[in-house]
Amino acid sequence: MEPYNVCMQWFFWRRLRSQPTAAEVAQQLPSSHASLAERNRWMWLAWRWIRNDGKYLEVSASRFSALIHVLHEQPNSRERWNLWWHGFVRDMDASRLIAELGFAARPSFASELGRRLRLQWLPTTPDTRDLATLAEMLRPSAIDPRWLCSLNDTDLQSLAELVKTPDGSAERWALDMVMQALLHSMGQVMAIGFQPELRMRMDENSQGEQAFRELPMRLEKLRLAVFQHGRLSPQALEASQAVRQQLDLARNAAQTVYNHLDRYGISVGIVFSLRQLRKRILRIRSLLNTLHSPDPVAASLRLLAQLARESENTRGIRALVVNNASLTAARVAERSAENGEHYITRNRNEARIMLKASLGGGAVIGLTTWIKFGLVGLGLSMFWEGFAAGLNYALSFLLVMWLHWTIATKQPAFTAAAIADKLRNLQEPQHVEGFVDEVVHLLRSQTVAIMGNLMAVVPATALLAYGLTWIFGQSELISADKAIHTLESLHVLGPTLIFATITGFLLFASSIVAGWVENAFVLHRIDSVIEHHPHSIRWLGALRAQRWSLYWRNHISGWAANISLGLMLGLTPAFAHFFGIGLDVRHVTLSAGQLVGAAWTLGPQVLTSSAFWWALVGVLLVGPINLGVSFYLAFRLAMAARGVRVSQRTRLNKAIRRRMLKNPRSLLWPAKE
Repeated sequence: MEPYNVCMQWFFWRRLRSQPTAAEVAQQLPSSHASLAERNRWMWLAWRWIRNDGKYLEVSASRFSALIHVLHEQPNSRERWNLWWHGFVRDMDASRLIAELGFAARPSFASELGRRLRLQWLPTTPDTRDLATLAEMLRPSAIDPRWLCSLNDTDLQSLAELVKTPDGSAERWALDMVMQALLHSMGQVMAIGFQPELRMRMDENSQGEQAFRELPMRLEKLRLAVFQHGRLSPQALEASQAVRQQLDLARNAAQTVYNHLDRYGISVGIVFSLRQLRKRILRIRSLLNTLHSPDPVAASLRLLAQLARESENTRGIRALVVNNASLTAARVAERSAENGEHYITRNRNEARIMLKASLGGGAVIGLTTWIKFGLVGLGLSMFWEGFAAGLNYALSFLLVMWLHWTIATKQPAFTAAAIADKLRNLQEPQHVEGFVDEVVHLLRSQTVAIMGNLMAVVPATALLAYGLTWIFGQSELISADKAIHTLESLHVLGPTLIFATITGFLLFASSIVAGWVENAFVLHRIDSVIEHHPHSIRWLGALRAQRWSLYWRNHISGWAANISLGLMLGLTPAFAHFFGIGLDVRHVTLSAGQLVGAAWTLGPQVLTSSAFWWALVGVLLVGPINLGVSFYLAFRLAMAARGVRVSQRTRLNKAIRRRMLKNPRSLLWPAKE
């Protein structure tokens, strides 16, 4: 590796030497007769030169220091800089930059995506008086806030002398820009606070409307105090404190909206507005800190670093998708968490109840298996066969729900959201142990449920086969070719495991549909419509309308999850075959039933066939894949919804491994209380 390191160091220093020096960059300062575009273009060239390739913090900091030294010490460069700086202060408007950078310019996802694509694909002209537009051309990167915050006191002092003007025009310009940005930001805060969607959801005791109405008067008092007595005067500081207190009242009033959302459902638009409100209040606080700082140059650089750090949120496509996904996740994960709690067993009594419920669910799937074989025998077209299979699955899942039984693979997508609730406080050891306890309870619940399903589906499918043979008077309920094809399709070395992964995604998708439908049901108060609307009272009667309202409020999620999962399991292969993709689904309980049905048709001699045993191994592996994929996706979604950063992931993994090694039997059956 020694020759390689030597070569890389030579290449690095060779590249640095090929770059212009600080003196050469200073010499490129345009003359006093240069146009606005030429003066802005020099700023772009200097910024790019300082940043280099955005990988080496020390290089950027040293280049900025060298450029400041040249501009400060060399008379010719100092004179050219003074002319450039006077023109910059005279022509540029920075208020929109410091007020708007970091916020979404469009309220909807589609329009904001179009704006960001335009920024990615279309260059920005330097012929502009708006510093926010010029910032789009500069395209701040992740290294810019770091080197801006790493400048030493000598560089800051030299920079302060460079930006100071004898007539005080630069100081007045900076003060005007900050005050205009404060006025603009405060107007945006008021616009959000007066939205009808927020005002009607605020707590009545929070005096939310009054809190927002007082903001412009407090800001006007601050403006008068700054321009009459100075930005560091006691009057200005007192007025600034009054603005901060009023902002706290407005923010507390807006926070009460979350209580309404927790009760009546989450709206992505409302959550988006609340997040924008919080960020704008924080921006106003940053502007106030800059306004009253005794060292305005250092405070301005800190503000500039903050803007550069936040600018990526308004330019990158990935950041927009992630933020929008987190809002969507928040809309559905809370509902999944509520539904997932009753799937987690914590003692032997609950484990016995889960085992009995899973035995019932497995028995129903045995019936579903033979109905599926019968539908295949009808010879329907691909779409209608898939649609019929989807209805068969959906009705079976609904029957399991009505009988208060369970199917193991439907649980993880809901239980993952409940588990993610335990990740909110992990600073103390007892919280980590509590999270590990929940993980053990969850794994044990899934193990018990899947064992119960398999223990019931095998005898149920065989007993139904015996009954159907006696009814129809024939031993082969399906053709031998179909039975052999079933065994081959379940072969562990075939695409079975891939299909099981896809099925895990469908299980997760059904929980998304369930959470979305329930949230929409609650958000739009459909239960109240059923209970109180005149038409529903006329058709159902007051008492029945009340019962229906309560029933659908408690069970709409189950209906949506079961119907959507059934239709997806049936129609996904049909749509895939339409595009020429040989895709199928592998649900562990359904696959076990199909394996038993094929073995019944082929007779006892199938036990001597290697295809049967390979298919059996495939079915046994389908279960963990179904569970693992759906749980992983749902868990990641729930963490995104709650803004959980698993920085303690290594710590959690060690705690889980330690618990499993210490007591592996706890994963199969609870210990005695």
